[in-house]
Amino acid sequence: MILTREMKEKLARHYDAPEFKEYPLQVFAEAVQGKKIVYLYRVASKEATANGTTLAFTTENSRTMSKDADSTATKDGSIRTPGTAEVEITATSILAKGDTLLDELEKAMDKDELMEVWEANLDEPAEEGENKFKGKYFQGYLTEFEKTSSAEDFVECNLTFGINGSGADGDVTVSVEQQEVAAYVFKDTQKTGA
Repeated sequence: MILTREMKEKLARHYDAPEFKEYPLQVFAEAVQGKKIVYLYRVASKEATANGTTLAFTTENSRTMSKDADSTATKDGSIRTPGTAEVEITATSILAKGDTLLDELEKAMDKDELMEVWEANLDEPAEEGENKFKGKYFQGYLTEFEKTSSAEDFVECNLTFGINGSGADGDVTVSVEQQEVAAYVFKDTQKTGA
């Protein structure tokens, strides 16, 4: 809502303030840490038997949406005609011993199998449902798989997913175990088992 000059003057008189100022919501906003945005993956053909899973030791994710635009020259200046949006999701992780998800994704890439990808913001719980968070759902294909192994560092895996369409908004279920990847959960010093 935009306040008129008259409304500001009335508010200033009512609250006995020299001048009433509007403050944008950004003044009170908190930044979201990168580790609070998590991605889950699944080969689409396994939807009946497997849950979406996070990559172990993820160091970075990104989602890029881009559009090409054609330009038509007119007497009044150029007119831009936007093309179709293209979405890419990338992930970088350190290879974990015994990791089966990366092997599964690599095999699915070889077979041109459709993948599912979920993006969840752990700082924005959904209005309803336990362990549900605001997020997006995507389908697409793994278009690039790179495994880098230098002599002095851990083995690093880079994945690129080419997404069909632009995704759909919704609530994403993230298990407690998957949430723990994004933040340590306090544990007491006492033993937990018998």
